[in-house]
Amino acid sequence: MSEHIGAKRFHGSEGTEDWRVLGEGAFTFFHTGSFSAGARLVAAIGALPGVDGHHPDVDLRRDGVTVRLITRTPDHFGMTMDDVELARRISAVARELGLTGDPSGVQTMLVVPGAPSTAAIMPFWKAVLGYEPRGDSPEEDLVDPHDRGASFWFERMNEPRGDRGGAIHLAVFVPYEQAEARVAAAVAAGGRIVFDKAAPAWWTLEDAYGNQADIATTEGRG
Repeated sequence: MSEHIGAKRFHGSEGTEDWRVLGEGAFTFFHTGSFSAGARLVAAIGALPGVDGHHPDVDLRRDGVTVRLITRTPDHFGMTMDDVELARRISAVARELGLTGDPSGVQTMLVVPGAPSTAAIMPFWKAVLGYEPRGDSPEEDLVDPHDRGASFWFERMNEPRGDRGGAIHLAVFVPYEQAEARVAAAVAAGGRIVFDKAAPAWWTLEDAYGNQADIATTEGRG
C-alpha cells in the first residue's frame, strides 16, 4: 500500500481538481445525462489496468455516475497516494468520453447515535443493520460491508443532546465551498446554529425539536 495522506495532500496533488475528500474518501460526480452514457463510463473505468487491485466504488444512476476512492486495510480507512493516481486516471478516461467531474454533486452522511455507554448499544445496531466494525476503529464505528448505507459513529455522552428532547445526530459532509450556503439554507428553513467554533470543519445545527445535524467538511483537517 502506498503512503497515507490527508485531505490537504490529496487536494494539493495535480490532477485531482474534479474531486473532493469528504468524510470517507474522495468523491466526484459525472453528469452523463442518461443511464446508457453512465454505463459506458463505468465500463471505461472497469477497463483501467490494475483496477481490480485498487478499485473505486461506483454508483450508476439515470443522470450520472458517482465515484468514491478510498483505501481500506485492517488498520487504515482513508486516503493514500494510490487514490490520487486513480483519481487522475478516472478523470482522464471521463474526458475521453466528453465528461467532466462535478464535485458540487457529492456529499456523504454519518449517523451519530449517542449513549452513556456506546458498548451497550453497538451490538444492537450491528445486528439491526447487518453492519460490521470498521477495521481501524472497531470500538467506535460500524460500516456497511457492501458500502451501500451511511456509516455509524457512536458518541459517548453523559447528557441528552439539545434542550428539547432530540436524539438523532447526523453529520453531512459536503464540498468545502458549499458548506456555508448549506448552513444558511438550513437556518432559513427553521433550524438554528448551536455550535460553530469548529467551522469550517463543521457547524452543528438543530431542528425545532432538538435533533441535530453537522454540516461538515475536511477543510482544516490535514
